[in-house]
Amino acid sequence: MMIRQRINQEGGKNKINWKKVLPPPLLGFIAGLIFLLLNIPIPGFIDSTLTYVGSIVTPLSLVYIGIVLYNAGLSSIRFDRDTISLLGRFVLSPVVLIVLMLTGTHFSGTHLPAMLQQTQIVQSATPMLAVLPILATEAHGDVNYATNVVTTSTLLFVVVVPVLMQVIQFI
Repeated sequence: MMIRQRINQEGGKNKINWKKVLPPPLLGFIAGLIFLLLNIPIPGFIDSTLTYVGSIVTPLSLVYIGIVLYNAGLSSIRFDRDTISLLGRFVLSPVVLIVLMLTGTHFSGTHLPAMLQQTQIVQSATPMLAVLPILATEAHGDVNYATNVVTTSTLLFVVVVPVLMQVIQFI
C-alpha cells in the first residue's frame, strides 16, 4: 500500500538516488582511472596537494578512532562472538595464503623469494582498515562496533606478528 502511494506521488516513476549509486570516492576513482588510462598529465601543484591529502588519511582516521574510543571508554573494548570473526583474519587468512603459496610453487616449479613470502603472509593478517569507523559514520552504521573491531584487531596484531614470524621460519 505504501509503495503504491509513493509511486503515485512521484508520478509513477521510481527515482534513482545518484548520490548513493555514485559516491564521491567512486567518482574520484573513475576520474583517476581516466587520467591514468588516457595518460593525461597532472599539474605539479595538484599532484602534491593530492599526495598530502592521501598521506594524512590514516593518521586522521586513527585520531578519529581515538576520539570515539575515548568517548566510549576503554571498557568498551570487548571480545564477544562478533569479534571472534577476527580469528579468520589472523588465523584463516595466513593459513589459506600459505597453502596457496605452497601449492603454487609445487605445481609451477617456481619459487618465490623468502622475503616476499614472509611479507605476504604477515600482510594477510594485518589489522582491520583504520578508516572503518569513519566509513561506518558516513553510512550511519554502528560506529562503536567498527571502533571495537579496529581497536581489537590492532591490539591482537601485536600478539599475532611474533607468532606468525615463528611459523614463517618453518616454511
